[in-house]
Amino acid sequence: MIPVQGYQGQRVAVLGLGRSGLATAASLRAGGAEPLCWDDSPEARARAEAAGFVCHDLTRATAWGEVAALIVSPGIPHLYPAPNKLIARAMAEGVPVDNDIGLFFRSFATDDWDGFDQTPKVVAVTGSNGKSTTTALIHHILKSAGRPTQMAGNIGRGVLDLDPPAEGEVVVLELSSYQTDLARALTPDVAVFTNLSPDHLDRHGGIGGYFAAKRRLFAEGGPDRAVIGVDEPEGVYLANQIATAREDDRVIRVSSARKLGDFGWSVFARKGFLSEWRRGRQVASVDLRDMAGLPGAHNHQNACAAWAATRSLGLAPREIEAGLRSFAGLPHRSQTVAEAGGVRFVNDSKATNVDSAAKALQAFPRIRWIAGGLGKEGGISGLKPYLGAVVKAYLIGHSARDFALELGDVPQEICETMDRAVARAAAEAEPGDTVLLAPAAASFDQYPNFEKRGEHFTALVVAQLGSAV
Repeated sequence: MIPVQGYQGQRVAVLGLGRSGLATAASLRAGGAEPLCWDDSPEARARAEAAGFVCHDLTRATAWGEVAALIVSPGIPHLYPAPNKLIARAMAEGVPVDNDIGLFFRSFATDDWDGFDQTPKVVAVTGSNGKSTTTALIHHILKSAGRPTQMAGNIGRGVLDLDPPAEGEVVVLELSSYQTDLARALTPDVAVFTNLSPDHLDRHGGIGGYFAAKRRLFAEGGPDRAVIGVDEPEGVYLANQIATAREDDRVIRVSSARKLGDFGWSVFARKGFLSEWRRGRQVASVDLRDMAGLPGAHNHQNACAAWAATRSLGLAPREIEAGLRSFAGLPHRSQTVAEAGGVRFVNDSKATNVDSAAKALQAFPRIRWIAGGLGKEGGISGLKPYLGAVVKAYLIGHSARDFALELGDVPQEICETMDRAVARAAAEAEPGDTVLLAPAAASFDQYPNFEKRGEHFTALVVAQLGSAV
């Protein structure tokens, strides 16, 4: 646990009592504060009380006396599409509003570090797509190289649930736009921006607000090193805003689409080969094509970002390459779950939007594509340029018929359920085909989350193939 600093002897309200909320309350208490917990759900309040916390009704007119700060869970809106009424009340009362990420950064360093020869560091990863894989990959490379490391944030543990860092340890955080948007402190040593595509637009008031939330990771704290994907205009802009000159090697530009040899420091992948360049010279190269845990150009971008981040932490190319080769990938993200009879079955249930589905559709040569769910605004018309490898689409969920209309002449079948889609795709697949779950839609019509959707797909594949797996 990371005890929260700066609130000793003060009352701090905690709104939202899920995993991060309860961890926040515990960390506040460990730091000497008095946490006052509240959640609209009676069940959540009961869990908090069972854990020994005091529930304090923030809806009462007299609830805000002597409250030093309000700490909110990331899922609670503070501005768009409309601020939560309790957050609005706190702001009107002049009570500072923060989240667990802000508390983490203000509390991470301690006096114990005075005895360290190597101080701990924080790598923070944000972006629209690939941030989970990039975060896990950085953590895996560090671990495989023998460096002490922990991983948290939007993946794995809550940030305040981490152990106090050891000497030289690297904490790797995945941070969503919900987390970066409100945090009052953002001071990573290395900050990574993977890419940007439209998502969560209602929460941020449009694409500009969404990008601004991501940009705060770089603008607020001024990381020592910024690793920035420049395959979209926003990344090009962000790199240009931070760098003081073309040769400024505090900014490491990464790309999976083009050569970047004219900058102070860059890492890029072309035709499956990763190259690192410094001041106009290539200093390292590695073949990514046979790395099973990193299929496709989108994963090659993740590899470039992880390479840049770990190189900036002092790892040697051979150490990073070994970590890349041993990385098995993350569940639900281009995860190969089975191969039988020359057919590969890939679970990319995390591909919940058009941009992430497009990347998955470019990763394999012959695809039997399982898509659908609760479609997002704009449908899947943006995928038309990426359907060349699709042999047939098997459509499920609420948006199946809408997707069928948008696919036009692409061979397709409305299956409605995952069970039927997997059975039909497996029956029709031929050697060389990939049966790919890349829904391009949310899961909430049939599943509580994308993880459960991916787990169901995997279970059906295993059951379908039986002993052939």
